[in-house]
Amino acid sequence: MNKVLIVSGGSQGIGFATAKRFLSEGYRVVNLSRRPLELAGAVHISADMQNRDWLDNCIVQLEEIAAGADEVVLLHNAARHDGDTVKNLSADNFANVLQVNLVAPQQLNALLIPFMKAGSAILYMGSTLSEKAVAGCASYIASKHGVIGLMRATTQDLVGRGIHTACVCPGFTDTAMLRGNIGDDPSVMAAITGMVSFGRLIDPVEIVETILFCARNPVINGSVLHANLGQIEH
Repeated sequence: MNKVLIVSGGSQGIGFATAKRFLSEGYRVVNLSRRPLELAGAVHISADMQNRDWLDNCIVQLEEIAAGADEVVLLHNAARHDGDTVKNLSADNFANVLQVNLVAPQQLNALLIPFMKAGSAILYMGSTLSEKAVAGCASYIASKHGVIGLMRATTQDLVGRGIHTACVCPGFTDTAMLRGNIGDDPSVMAAITGMVSFGRLIDPVEIVETILFCARNPVINGSVLHANLGQIEH
C-alpha cells in the first residue's frame, strides 16, 4: 500500500518528529518548508508559504504524489507566531500571518483533495490558543481560532468522501519555537510548567502519537483534541 504523509513545516519541532515517526510506519514522507528536512528517506520540497503564489513551483509534483497514493495524510503544521496586539497589529502583518496559518492550508486542500482517496486524512495543528486567548499575540490567536473553523468546514464539505479530519491542539511543547519565545530564564520556565498539571513540558513525540492516532481513526472526524497534559486554569 502506497501511504504518503504530506506535512508543512516538517524541518523542525513537532513537524520533524511527525515526519520521522510516519517514515518508520512505512509512509512516504513529503515535507513543504523553507528549511530543508534533514531526514534520510524523506522528500523535501522548498516552499515559502508567506507568498501567495508559493504553490506555483510544486503543483505538478504534489499532484503526482497524491494521485499515486492509496492513502494521503495531509498535515497542516507550518505556522507563523508574531508578537502583536489589537492595538498595533497592522493590516499587512495580519494578512501575512493569515496567509501562512490559514490561507496556505486551504491552498493545499484545494489542490490535493481531488486526488485523495477514501481512507485519507486532513489534519490541522491548532494550539491551546485555538479556543482561548492571552495578551500579546492577537494575529496568532485569531488565526488558530480560524484553523478550528476550517477543520469543521472540512468535515462538512467532505461528507461521503471517506476522508476524515481533526484539529490537534498542543500545549506547552518542548520545541525550538517555544524555547525561542521564552528564552533561558528559569523563572519563566517555572511559570510555564506551573500552568501544567503534570508540571513539565510536553515531548514532541507525545504530540506525534496523537497525530498518528488521528490519522488512523476516522471516528474522530471533526474533533478538536487538546493534547496539553491538562492545563491549570486560573
